[in-house]
Amino acid sequence: MSNDAAIDPLFQGTPTTPEGLAGLLADVTHEFASSLNVEETLQNAIDQIIVYLNAEAASIFLVEEDGAALICRKCAGPVDVTGLRLAPDQGIVGETVSQNAAQIVRDVSKNENFAGAVDADTGFITRSIMCAPLTVRGQCIGALELINKRSGDRLFAASDMHLATAVAAAAALAIHNARMAQALVEQERVRKELELARQIQLSLLPPASPASFPIHGLNIPAREVSGDFFDYCEVAGGRIYFSLADVSGKGMNAALLMAKTTSLLRCLAKTAQGPAELLDQVNLEICETASMGMFVTIVAGFIYPKTGVVELSNAGHQPPVFWRENSTFEELPATAPPIGILSDIQFETTRIELGDGSLYIFTDGVTESVAPDGSELGVEGLCKIIDEQSTFDSEQRLEEIVTQIRDQERTVHDDLTLLLIETKAHV
Repeated sequence: MSNDAAIDPLFQGTPTTPEGLAGLLADVTHEFASSLNVEETLQNAIDQIIVYLNAEAASIFLVEEDGAALICRKCAGPVDVTGLRLAPDQGIVGETVSQNAAQIVRDVSKNENFAGAVDADTGFITRSIMCAPLTVRGQCIGALELINKRSGDRLFAASDMHLATAVAAAAALAIHNARMAQALVEQERVRKELELARQIQLSLLPPASPASFPIHGLNIPAREVSGDFFDYCEVAGGRIYFSLADVSGKGMNAALLMAKTTSLLRCLAKTAQGPAELLDQVNLEICETASMGMFVTIVAGFIYPKTGVVELSNAGHQPPVFWRENSTFEELPATAPPIGILSDIQFETTRIELGDGSLYIFTDGVTESVAPDGSELGVEGLCKIIDEQSTFDSEQRLEEIVTQIRDQERTVHDDLTLLLIETKAHV
C-alpha cells in the first residue's frame, strides 16, 4: 500500500462489518459470475463496482497476453477511456500491476506517479485514486482503478481499500473463469472443425481397390487432419487417372483447398489429353481463388493398364521413385513449381514404361521420418524397405512399408501418404 495512506491523518473511513462485507461480496460475486462471456463479465463487474464502492469513475485494466501493455477494457463514469493503453509500469495502475499490491493515493497532486494526460485532455478532475490488483493464483492479470469517492471529502479511506481489494479478488476470479470458459468453447470449436475437415478428406479418398487393380493408396494423418490427398479413377480412352498431392497449411482452410483441387482434378481428368494439360487447367483455377499464400504440390497423371505406360507431371512435389525388380531405382524430379502460385507455368509430361517395375509416389512425411539417432529415412532408406517388402502384393506392401517405418521407432512429423502403381502380378 502507498505511503500516502500511512502518513495522512485524514486516512479514516467507515468500517464495514464482517457480516455486511460477506453479504456484499456474495452479491457481487453472483453478479460477476452471471455470464461466462468475458466482455459481459467485465461489464457486469464495472457496473457493480462503481455502485458498491461509491466512486465517481471506475476502470478495469487487463494485461495483454504478451505483457507489453495494460489496456482499459471497461470503464464507467463521465469520461470514456476504454481502449486506453498504458506501459506495464506506467502510472498508479502500472505500479499496482508491477508490484501486485494495492495502492491508494488520497491527493494525486502530491504523487509523482500520477499521469494527468486524461484530465488534461477532457477537463475531468482527479482528486483521489485507489487501485487494487486483479490477482488469480498469485498472477496479476490487471487492476481495478477507482477515482474520486462521491461522498464526504471525496477521498478514499482504509475501509474503502479493504472493500476494493475483496471486490477485485472476486472480479479477477470471475474474469479468469470467463476466460477459461471462452477457451474451452474455442477448443471445442476447433475440435469440431478438425473433425469436419477430416470427414471431408475421408469422403474424397477413393474406395479401396481390388487386388488386381494397378493403383493402391494409403494415407495416415500425423494429426487430426491431413494436408495430403490421393485419388484415382478410370476415365475414357482405356486410362486410369491418378494424383497425389500435399496442400500447404493445416485445418479447415487446407481441407477446403484440398476438396476443391480434388474435385477439379477428377472432373477435368475425364477430358484432358494428358497430365500437363490437366495441371495447366487446374492451376489457372486455383491461382484465381487460392488465398493466404496457399499452394499445392502434386504429381498427377494417367496409366494405360494394357501397355503399362505411365504419363505424369510433377509440380513441385517430392520426386516419385521408379523401382525395378533388380533393386535399382530412378527418381522423377519436379519440372514445375507447385500449383496455385503462378498462372503462366509450363507443365511437362514424363513418360515411363512400367514393365516389371513399380512407381511409388509419396509425400515428404515418409522420407523425412527421423530415426532415434536423428537421421532421416531418405529415398535410399525407403527403397531399402521397398526391397525388403517386394514379395507382398500391392496393398499389403504399402501397409508393411508404414509398419517398417514405425517399427524402426522413427518420429513422424508429417502425414504418411503413398501411392503405388504397377501392372505386374505378385504371388
